[in-house]
Amino acid sequence: MGDDRTILTAAAVGAEGLQDWRMLFSRLHARFDTGGFARGLALVDDIGEAAEAANHHPDVTLTYPLVEVRLTSHDVGGVTMRDVRLARRISEIANAHGVTADPASLKAVEWALDTHDHTEVAPFWAALLDLEVDGDEVHDPDGLLPTMWFQHTDPTDPPAQRWHLDVRVPVETAEDRIARALAAGGTLVSDEAAPSFWVLADAQGNRACVCTWQGRD
Repeated sequence: MGDDRTILTAAAVGAEGLQDWRMLFSRLHARFDTGGFARGLALVDDIGEAAEAANHHPDVTLTYPLVEVRLTSHDVGGVTMRDVRLARRISEIANAHGVTADPASLKAVEWALDTHDHTEVAPFWAALLDLEVDGDEVHDPDGLLPTMWFQHTDPTDPPAQRWHLDVRVPVETAEDRIARALAAGGTLVSDEAAPSFWVLADAQGNRACVCTWQGRD
């Protein structure tokens, strides 16, 4: 039982060989290309049955061509072996349905707000968005909205850009994502922290970060 409450690093999750899944922020993500609603619904039904049997429940989104699944252990705030086991089972179910995964298309977003004192502003954003303050973050316990985090800045020098996006992608897709952003008129501001993150800017200087799990464990 102890192992089931131990939060795994992204590297540890990677070592489990989950071909269909990628670790993005504090969740395991998978996207299955069902090609139609009826097959997707059948897949979701079987995922639900497996989740009930395991007494561990993922977040599932069903759309016309896709089923997206996100796994985390909410009681400890991260991915554990419970999630790894259920991820394997869900992949087996998808395979039985003749459904393939598309891990290269996965992505997740966080908002970052520059502030000299996050304790002063976090309650406002939590109330406005009906979310919860959790330490130095504001997050959606239902996992539907992006998490907000707060980047410390000098109070005497307000930044020109107060918001930026962190876009978390699978490691193998980061360079392609960056290349496409640069080809679309962007510039590379810094790769000093790569492969943890690259800082990019659009043609008007608005910044965003492309992030991976590497260098964060």
